Amino acid sequence: MTTPTPARATVRFATREDVPVIVSLIRELAVYERLEHLATATPARLELQLFGDKPACECLIAEQDGEPVGFALFFHNFSTFLCQKGLYLEDLFVRPTARGTGLGKLLLQRLARIAVERDCGRFEWSVLDWNVDAQAFYKRMGATLLDDWRICRVTGEALQALGAPTK
Repeated sequence: MTTPTPARATVRFATREDVPVIVSLIRELAVYERLEHLATATPARLELQLFGDKPACECLIAEQDGEPVGFALFFHNFSTFLCQKGLYLEDLFVRPTARGTGLGKLLLQRLARIAVERDCGRFEWSVLDWNVDAQAFYKRMGATLLDDWRICRVTGEALQALGAPTK
């Protein structure tokens, strides 16, 4: 069974004017993932990362009837084994009121198209282990969940200590 796409659903690249709504959507995502204590994004910081001299990432906006209801923030990574760049989806979020309308699928399809157009060897992302609905959705879109890989992360004081100059 396929989900009908809303007649007025669009996916487009974000503009500077979208930064405040993207930050709002990031906060909604953080609440959904029960990680709001980690969400410190501000419009000024996000604008610099999306549209500054050396952008670190890009963003797609999903709209329904002209209203932003979702986003996908992504950037390029690199595979040493393939010796080819990849596309990494950092976050994908669709507001609960717009879920089941096909917007998540539209975002993933657009990202896959971007990966193909940019000659990426991979399109990857992470999903929380408890988010079985998202896992099932991603599997329906053709994704493979890699059970043998774990994410390693160093932040805060541990990052400062690891990155401190050695004496």
